[in-house]
Amino acid sequence: MEFTSRQLRAFQLVAQHHSFTRAAEALFITVSGLSVLIRELENQLGYRLFDRTTRQVVLTEYGNDLLAVTRRTLPELDAAMSRIGQTAKAGSQSISVGTTPLIAANILPQAIKEFRGQRPDLRIDLFDADLTTLLDRLQAGKLDMALGIFWFKSVPGFRRTALFRFSLMMIRADKIGAPHRAATPWSALNGQTLISMATINPHQQIINKYLAKTGAVCQRGPVVNLLDTQIALVEADEGIAIIPSFGVPVCRNRRVVMSRLINPIVNLDFSQISTRARKLPPGADEFSAFLKTYIARWAGHAGVLY
Repeated sequence: MEFTSRQLRAFQLVAQHHSFTRAAEALFITVSGLSVLIRELENQLGYRLFDRTTRQVVLTEYGNDLLAVTRRTLPELDAAMSRIGQTAKAGSQSISVGTTPLIAANILPQAIKEFRGQRPDLRIDLFDADLTTLLDRLQAGKLDMALGIFWFKSVPGFRRTALFRFSLMMIRADKIGAPHRAATPWSALNGQTLISMATINPHQQIINKYLAKTGAVCQRGPVVNLLDTQIALVEADEGIAIIPSFGVPVCRNRRVVMSRLINPIVNLDFSQISTRARKLPPGADEFSAFLKTYIARWAGHAGVLY
């Protein structure tokens, strides 16, 4: 019997997510395409790997046995292929780019794909982490550039290029009968339970500054590390949150209401930074120029507030 790594990877993702839909999204294929891969694998093996109902996907006894094998072999295969690929590409051009998780998951993948159509010879290595980690890796020479909303305007040793301007918005749970407002003054946040980031987070520092400036005193809610977690907690009606407007597309997939914060409107510069001590690799300026155009186009299509 001959199996493909794609079949085994599809099987492992379905087992991991207990869902054909989420596994298909992880593989960037359709659900029907994923079903074909699983059906082919089951036909080759001669037994079912999953028991499927309208509500759940559960591994069979044989599926559990196969999962134990793929958990050992697929990481080994990935590591081997990575080593071979690194050796083969040692002489090729690449740019290492760091950004925060929400940007890395929702904007950069398609941008990289489109850019690769223009420059197939230039590899973009994407790294996702919080802003502090990105700065540490930049200074250590482990990243060529970082993208995000940074709290400093000008710091010696860093180059900075503004790519786009977002704004702060308030989100709350979408309750039946509650009014939907396009704009909300900061003063209206007084007394609300606020789901926030840790105070070390640059976004939260900006938010705290304007809460104090406008005299809005919020009740302390959960403190989290990721924007995705904030949005999910808002959907669960654990409080409100204040997030950059690049989170609009993610919010549209949740039962939350979005409203631009006004009086004042707070703009956030989304920038690319790099260290002056490290020369940017060939193609970096071209990628930066492409990103500036791409993000503006993405924001327009996504209906992002700015």
